[in-house]
Amino acid sequence: MTALRPTSPLVGERVTVEPIAEWHREELRAVADADPAIFRFMGFANGLGAEFDEWFDRALTLENEETFVILVDGNPVGSSRFLALALEHRRAEIGWTWYARSTWGTGVNVETKLLLLTHAFESCGLMRVEFKTDSLNERSRGALGALGAQFEGIFRKHMVYPDRIRDSAYFAIVDDDWPGVKADLRQRLAELP
Repeated sequence: MTALRPTSPLVGERVTVEPIAEWHREELRAVADADPAIFRFMGFANGLGAEFDEWFDRALTLENEETFVILVDGNPVGSSRFLALALEHRRAEIGWTWYARSTWGTGVNVETKLLLLTHAFESCGLMRVEFKTDSLNERSRGALGALGAQFEGIFRKHMVYPDRIRDSAYFAIVDDDWPGVKADLRQRLAELP
């Protein structure tokens, strides 16, 4: 358990974000198995597949990260994580985020990020939240920009994947940005059906 673990689930109008638990395993596996392509920019070209249990077991036992399950109407639809914690510098990353394709464009990501960012900045007193994505993942880069995260550059040859070397695009939101970002995210959610 980390200092970023909320004491209760983070609840919005569309989603609930809660720490991963054993009871999520099979429903989350079904979401992951339904569309392996959602993992192609995460180093799993064919999805998590046989590696799901290893991923899940690790998520349950990480000591310096906090993995969450995203639920819609009580059903898991994806996962996200606080990682790269540097609490002495009041900094963390939100990453390893994936959702069922059926949730794309529905506000699930926007509200999930709003809940996690509110927790990070307002409950935990962080001053910086980072994001990184595959530099080739235009959808993710666009989503991060739309969230209000500022593009900070490309880390070249950042990660080794089984089929290629990944460059990573870095983004961040700092506490000075947070009031405006929060207002924009709330406005985006209000405009969704």
